[in-house]
Amino acid sequence: MPASQHQNPKSDIEISQAAAMTPILEIAGKRLGIKAQDLVPYGHYKAKLSMDYVKSLKGKPDGKLILVSAITPTPAGEGKTTTTVGLTDALNVIGKKAMLCLREPSLGPSFGMKGGAAGGGYAQVVPMEDINLHFTGDFHAITSANNLLAALLDNHIYWGNPLGIDPRRVTWRRVMDMNDRALREIVGSLGGSANGFPREDGFDITVASEVMAIFCLASDLDDLRRRLGSIIVGYTRDKKPVRASDLKAQGAMTALLKDALAPNLVQTLEGTPAFIHGGPFANIAHGCNSVLATTTALKLADYVVTEAGFGADLGGEKFLDIKCRKAGIEPSCVVLVATIRALKMHGGVKKDDLKKEDLKALATGMSNLRRHVENVRKFGLEPVISINRFSADTDAEIALVKSECGKLGVECHMADHWAMGGQGATELAHAVAKVCDSGKSKLKFLYPDEMPLFEKIRTIAREIYRASDVTADKAVKDQLAAFEAMGYGKAPICVAKTQYSFSTNPDAKGAPVDHIINVREVRLSAGAEFVVAICGEIMTMPGLPKVPAADAIDVGADGRIVGLF
Repeated sequence: MPASQHQNPKSDIEISQAAAMTPILEIAGKRLGIKAQDLVPYGHYKAKLSMDYVKSLKGKPDGKLILVSAITPTPAGEGKTTTTVGLTDALNVIGKKAMLCLREPSLGPSFGMKGGAAGGGYAQVVPMEDINLHFTGDFHAITSANNLLAALLDNHIYWGNPLGIDPRRVTWRRVMDMNDRALREIVGSLGGSANGFPREDGFDITVASEVMAIFCLASDLDDLRRRLGSIIVGYTRDKKPVRASDLKAQGAMTALLKDALAPNLVQTLEGTPAFIHGGPFANIAHGCNSVLATTTALKLADYVVTEAGFGADLGGEKFLDIKCRKAGIEPSCVVLVATIRALKMHGGVKKDDLKKEDLKALATGMSNLRRHVENVRKFGLEPVISINRFSADTDAEIALVKSECGKLGVECHMADHWAMGGQGATELAHAVAKVCDSGKSKLKFLYPDEMPLFEKIRTIAREIYRASDVTADKAVKDQLAAFEAMGYGKAPICVAKTQYSFSTNPDAKGAPVDHIINVREVRLSAGAEFVVAICGEIMTMPGLPKVPAADAIDVGADGRIVGLF
């Protein structure tokens, strides 16, 4: 890209709208060998793969999987999705056959404060507006399936409640894909007997729904139906679980999700094929795109690049201990994304002072990156460091980071894909391909299936977060014992905690040690087949900031969306 574009950067949406996209049928045919009859087009630049075609790939050899994760997030930004896109483009630049898999963005953060999830600069997936808004309607289908189950549950109670569901022990909540704090806790069925029995209820954001987790872990339509039927919606007065299958809900829910389950195919600005499918949050769920998209991509390309939400201690750990365990896949390399700006924040620098050189703070902040490297290696995997370049990065700061990475025995590369696309990340691509082809990475899980649930939580806390111990009151431990008695003792753990620290204190930057992790609540996601351990304050329905991103979004006179990142 011309230097002027780096010096006078356009907004992400301006770059996206100026792109000359290739028709998706051409991308599928020329880059992946997929025929038109095996696609369901959603306009000219989006398509779903037919499920029959997905099934036909069974038995083909798998390519190599590359996991992109990051240091602990900061307000300075790290650029994980942008790196995922840029690295995949770069792999194609150096002659590899590569494609990527990403999560679908949630509308809530798009109109709130986080921004989209389609990359940035010249390392984007397109059409960006579609991807960040309604896309192919997958999230609407997930929302509808979740709320159908809620409606069937309340309807069952209204018509005599033959299952004996205790209204005080209903656990299933409604969802919507929007940040709306007013709906966190509500009372429903007001207005008299014709409207049902009043009870406390509430909404979560769609990406926090167990239906979303199930959607992303299901291997096919039959597995989806089975998992949906296993959802526990509440308990009887004698504390026996009531499942979606008891309400005969799984068939209708599957019907709503049938088309959504097929992976979505789009492209990068450089015409690299990309699957964008599913989207659970990583601080309250497992934070990965769908198993179906990843396993399908592995049949279509020699290298598949995917990402896990937030830092390697959250999305990365869950990708490995939950998704890889369930899907039987494993990465050949892990890319850890950082910026010098973010590392300085971990060293104590305030956001307003990040443009100033500060080698002391940078050296202190390197403790965060160092720990993520150590954690990745605990899984038997080999990391490569990608540092997103910013114009304020000084030669001395870059030299310090490379020197510290050298001491760890890990390759570190400055990447400029935001400004230059794939050409800006070719050094990184060569390093990643070398690690993949070396066969050094051999995945080993952090804990065995047979370990008791509480010990699994303690293992994650000690090994990944470096906590001295885990605490929980008797009610939580009794609940875990009850889950084990119900036959869920082999389930993996999904820790819900702040993404901003290794500890449960979001202000504890760097690499805190000897802190205590308190488990305040545990929940059984029987359909997703994992146990959620809630540590610290976690919102399953976010609120909007004082000045939401929605304030700047509009449609111009030419019909084009403006202000969307």
